[in-house]
Amino acid sequence: MSDMSSPNNARTDSRTVETNQQGLHERLEAIVAKHLAGPFRKPYHDATLEAFYRVKAAWQADGRPLILDSCCGVGESTVNLAERHPDGFVVGLDKSGCRIDKHDSYRREADNYLLARVDLNDFWRLAVADGWRPAYHYILYPNPWPKATHIKRRWHGAAVFPYLLMLGGQLQLRSNFPLYLQEFQQALAVAGLQAEYSPLNFDGRDMTPFERKYRLSGQPLFRLDADLNGFSLPWQAGLQLP
Repeated sequence: MSDMSSPNNARTDSRTVETNQQGLHERLEAIVAKHLAGPFRKPYHDATLEAFYRVKAAWQADGRPLILDSCCGVGESTVNLAERHPDGFVVGLDKSGCRIDKHDSYRREADNYLLARVDLNDFWRLAVADGWRPAYHYILYPNPWPKATHIKRRWHGAAVFPYLLMLGGQLQLRSNFPLYLQEFQQALAVAGLQAEYSPLNFDGRDMTPFERKYRLSGQPLFRLDADLNGFSLPWQAGLQLP
């Protein structure tokens, strides 16, 4: 649904992200290089392993190209993407069962999406080991973890970052925290990948509740787009499902 039909289309006063960093994190490149050098061997959680196989079965039964909506929250973005990509099968992924349980307020008629509660640190690794190749991958408004000490909690600073890249597809991130996307762009450069960083222009529909809230607060929004198709790492061939 277009935001113009929303009863909450009045200006809000959401706080901007505050950080103690003056620019890109000084350890960013070293952290990314370390993670690119070898696999992430953290044990898998049983719940995510079970969810992975449920999602896989649903996707295979559907048969349409896969689209991932990671950090989907309440799933408004997932159903928006399902409408935007009617020829694809959209999977919304989030670690919070509480947020996913609120999806009924955002549900619309669409037969090409599902939501799953997972740990993305596990799910992305399982998907890479199983050879998944989504056509598109969206990460809309990830947690910015703005403190400098939290660099390894940002996706580009996390040990699972190489798996995000190995999934491939057309990647898009959105944020009201420019530094997050600028760091992500630099992390991609360390991996030999290019990305386009640009302002996000409102096209009549907010993809997520966050996007609506920030836009109505008058905050500038940004996007990062990258083509991850063809990316691989030397140790990727040795990855196996548990």
